[in-house]
Parts: sequence; structure tokens; C-alpha cells
Amino acid sequence: MRRFTISTLRDFGMGKSTIEEKIAEECVSLNKYFASFKGKPFESTMILNAAVANIIVAILLGYRMEYDDPQFKRLLDLTNENIRLLGKPMVSLTNIFPLLEYFPGSHKTILKNADELYDFIRRTFVEYLKNLDENDQRSFIDVFLVKQKEVQEEISRVIGSAQPMYSHRTQMPYTNAVIHEIQRVADIVPLNLGHLTTRDVTFRGYSIPKGTYIIPLLTSVLRDETQFEKPEEFYPNHFLDSKGNFVKKDAFMPFSAGRRACAGETLARMELFVFFTSLMQQFTFSSPLGPNNVDLTPITGITNSPKPHEICAVPRN
Repeated sequence: MRRFTISTLRDFGMGKSTIEEKIAEECVSLNKYFASFKGKPFESTMILNAAVANIIVAILLGYRMEYDDPQFKRLLDLTNENIRLLGKPMVSLTNIFPLLEYFPGSHKTILKNADELYDFIRRTFVEYLKNLDENDQRSFIDVFLVKQKEVQEEISRVIGSAQPMYSHRTQMPYTNAVIHEIQRVADIVPLNLGHLTTRDVTFRGYSIPKGTYIIPLLTSVLRDETQFEKPEEFYPNHFLDSKGNFVKKDAFMPFSAGRRACAGETLARMELFVFFTSLMQQFTFSSPLGPNNVDLTPITGITNSPKPHEICAVPRN
């Protein structure tokens, strides 16, 4: 999500001269507001915050918000209050001693404000989804939603409203590539399962005696920069050729390889395709915390598994 955010913000002018146009437009509005007081005293902190905030708002939403917009004022108030309260001793103590979370204090206000901010984000995403025009992506949110729809367009074109079947995968190279890329990035069994040599082995000049415990480091293969163009990024094109056809990769081995590969690989591949395609056929997904607050840090055990989290599933029809 971080890489997607940075890439999309750049597309909208972040770090480029084109962003100056938005800044210049905001300067005109700010100057008019200052001039409206005709030299009389006024409090400038909030309005300066609003002017600066409007630059990122214009990128995220595709339009700027008026300084006297009650919703805009409320969002600024919530943000400023949280920034101020984050410096309070009670917040620091709560981070050190989680049990203090159940006692009154500034940390309660921060959580309450955050919930209100998230509610605004949720409502905004739903509204943008209803009016999404894939051919006219004017905001960060539009791009985020369209990225999710590349897969959905292929599902609609190939399957329509029918039940997805595993045999459909040959007609759906992009969806198939996305599923493979999810498996590659997820790196579910990074150390694989332990193996043992059954005889003396010579491998690349190394002598490995019989009975040696071997750790096949699958993560080093799935993120091998000689095999994948952008190994640290989520990039479905790893499994597509220049014409959009699906391409198998020898380095793709989330199920291990050889005679000791996962016995359930065939079943797992079928389940992955049918479950994923069926869900994407019926729903559009988002995080209730917003696109920049998704924690992909795994819970580590024998496997890497996702942390408990909530998602929003909006019916496509």
C-alpha cells in the first residue's frame, strides 16, 4: 500500500512541477480570504492549516474544500486535537502500560477522534465507488478503486454472473497473475519445512553428508531479483508477458519443489482461484481504516499468517 500510495501521488504531481498549479490555485483562495478582513485582526492558525491541507485533499478527493465548509473544519479540528494530545504523558504511559487504556484520559479522546475520521473515510469511499468512472480517474481514491477493478473487469468479461470454475483460469491471465503475485509476496512458508539428506550429496561444489538437516529458504527464491523485476513490490506483471499472456516462472515455488513439494498443491491452487475469483466477482473490498493504514506485518510461526483485521465488502450489484 505504501508503494502504491507513493506511486499514485507522483502520478498526481507529488514532487513534480505540476503540483505547483494546485498550490498556486490555493494561494489565490488564501489571499482572497486574508483580504476579506480588510486589515482587521483575525486568527490565522486554522486557515493556514486548511490551506496546506487542501493540497492533499485536492489529490485525494479530486477537489478542494472551502474554508468555511463545516465538514472540513471538523476534520481539521479532529486532526489538530489528536496531534496536540499525542504529546500528553497519559498517551505515552498507555503505550507502555496497555492496561491504562481502560482508565479515563486523553488517549480516549484520540481514539474517539480517530473513529470519527475513519467514519468519514468509509463514507467517502462508498460514495466514490457508486460514482466511479474508470475512464476519468480524478483522485487518489478513484485510482485505488480502479486498481481493484482490473481483475473485476476480466471476471465480468469471461465469467459474467456464472459460478467461477478452475477451468476459467486459462482465459483469465491477469486474474491468474494477481493470484500468483499474492502468493509470491505473501511468502507464507518462508523457511519451508525442514528436509534431511538421505545420502551424501555434492551441490555446487559443496559436500553435504547423509543425514544433514536442510532448510530450503523459499523466501530467497520468491524475492530473487534475478527472477523478478520488482521483487519487493506487488507487481502482477511478473507473471505476464508483453502481450498480457500468463507466464510460468520456475522461481515461483510457494508449495516447495521436487518430490517433497506440498501434497495438497493441486487442491490449494484450485481453491485459491475459485474462492478469490468468486469473492471479487461479488464484492469490492476496502479497509475501514483507509488505504494507508493496512498493516501487512505477518504473525510469524511455521507459516506467515495475517493479523486479525476488518474489511468492508460492498456488493458490486
